[in-house]
Amino acid sequence: MTIDSATQEELWRVAQEMAEAARVETLRHFRRADLGADSKELDRFDPVTVADRAAEEAMRAILAQRRPDDAILGEEFGATSGTSGLTWVLDPIDGTRGYLSGTPTWGVLIAVADQDGPVLGVIDQPYIGERFTGGFGRAQLEGPHGAHALRTRPPRPLAEAILFTTFPEVGSTAERIAFHSLAGQVRLTRYGMDCYAYALVAAGQVDLVVEAGLQAYDIQAPLAVIEAAGGIVTDWQGGPAHQGGRVLAAANPEVHAAALAILSQAAG
Repeated sequence: MTIDSATQEELWRVAQEMAEAARVETLRHFRRADLGADSKELDRFDPVTVADRAAEEAMRAILAQRRPDDAILGEEFGATSGTSGLTWVLDPIDGTRGYLSGTPTWGVLIAVADQDGPVLGVIDQPYIGERFTGGFGRAQLEGPHGAHALRTRPPRPLAEAILFTTFPEVGSTAERIAFHSLAGQVRLTRYGMDCYAYALVAAGQVDLVVEAGLQAYDIQAPLAVIEAAGGIVTDWQGGPAHQGGRVLAAANPEVHAAALAILSQAAG
């Protein structure tokens, strides 16, 4: 859908307001000794905390006031229908395991999507105070050292690339084999950064992020930020990734093509 310039500016402002509200709620509980967590699943630890719920509630409250006709898809409170053709896709704490552990690599994810995918995204790291925003022809980082444009890393050989994923296990056995086939071809592989790894792609620090088993709310904000900064995000076959699943985020088309050739063949 076509979004006029006035609406683009409004969406940008509302996204920033939501990120500020989520900062307050997430920092209120971060590194608190009495912070507990429930598990969403019985067979594995999939944590959710009071901070996850409070941050999403704060963002939804802003949307109810500022953008009541937009739909919402949130990790903690599900889907709410709308009439505008736009959907806010929210992950109030991406990396709750890291949040529980006290590491500063979790983040708040906010995206605005139309029928074709995200048009605006925010990756906010409240404790560090860094906010990565991308969409509508611009990408920027605001943080302790000021504000500047985001730009992904230019091409370099796969053998010199830096690769990130969250879990060494990655996903299924086939997905794990495919990932490690790629990991064996790069210079450096790092783990456990959650959404902050995608922010580092947008910032030009790393070349690749590869993950599997994602939900739409895990990837839509990072996708918008990375593509606004000049990168590319697809699934492992080169198709759209905004609905989640297997995701390959790359700093440029050249390193994307090199990684895709390995992943697509190994994963089948």
